[in-house]
Amino acid sequence: MILDTGSSLSWLQCQPCAVYCHAQADPLYDPSVSKTYKKLSCASVECSRLKAATLNDPLCETDSNACLYTASYGDTSFSIGYLSQDLLTLTSSQTLPQFTYGCGQDNQGLFGRAAGIIGLARDKLSMLAQLSTKYGHAFSYCLPTANSGSSGGGFLSIGSISPTSYKFTPMLTDSKNPSLYFLRLTAITVSGRPLDLAAAMYRVPTLIDSGTVITRLPMSMYAALRQAFVKIMSTKYAKAPAYSILDTCFKGSLKSISAVPEIKMIFQGGADLTLRAPSILIEADKGITCLAFAGSSGTNQIAIIGNRQQQTYNIAYDVSTSRIGFAPGSCH
Repeated sequence: MILDTGSSLSWLQCQPCAVYCHAQADPLYDPSVSKTYKKLSCASVECSRLKAATLNDPLCETDSNACLYTASYGDTSFSIGYLSQDLLTLTSSQTLPQFTYGCGQDNQGLFGRAAGIIGLARDKLSMLAQLSTKYGHAFSYCLPTANSGSSGGGFLSIGSISPTSYKFTPMLTDSKNPSLYFLRLTAITVSGRPLDLAAAMYRVPTLIDSGTVITRLPMSMYAALRQAFVKIMSTKYAKAPAYSILDTCFKGSLKSISAVPEIKMIFQGGADLTLRAPSILIEADKGITCLAFAGSSGTNQIAIIGNRQQQTYNIAYDVSTSRIGFAPGSCH
């Protein structure tokens, strides 16, 4: 499953895949052999909550009165299927009866070989909200680097967090997207030097999203970061042509480009993400390595902190106290 802090409804591909299922790493879930499975009706309270959870109206299957969900994502991927309930087993001793999720019958887009999505945003239908009465309204995770394989020590932890090792920043709510996790970015430094930007330029809505790969910054902020980064990098490495949305590229593999200036993203209250080469660069093609940041498209004045920049940090989302915490070096 894909862990997504940028959406609330959890869903997975389901037999009989009435329209389409992509190839997935694990066997397909077959609700017909589950004694605890049930489809939810159009009159159910959960069905009425779908609009808030997915921003799409539910549909109703006429002959069966079953509630149909549509989950759609920023990259045009989507899943459509039956809103359902079943027993959720987290560990052999930790279970949640009547967990509400989507049983996907038409799943299309960029899901890789994952069976579906675990929604960890703040809406009532998210997995987090459903587990919160039992474990506390909080979770944390550490995303390992892409090349560490299963030895990276990445994890997802659900439930109350012990605050000792984190530096915290306030969790903010955006009225347009109340279920998402916003925070305030106050500065970006490159090799210890702040970007040449007025403080007011940082006052844009900033979202932290495990389901976005590359950090997006408003154009003015991105241009300042690019300028400071290229100034240092161009003395050591040859520039390469742009690659898709990545416009700051250099000749060389990720391994060969070792002298990379540290980038620090600093948040309200002093919490920060201190980034080194694996979280700053991405190998776009053989022998071409690019800055893993991009400018937000068009008039979209929003910053999104993507998963490349979150790697190796233990990131805690304490919804009960409205704060987000960062602790470095928690996986590799």
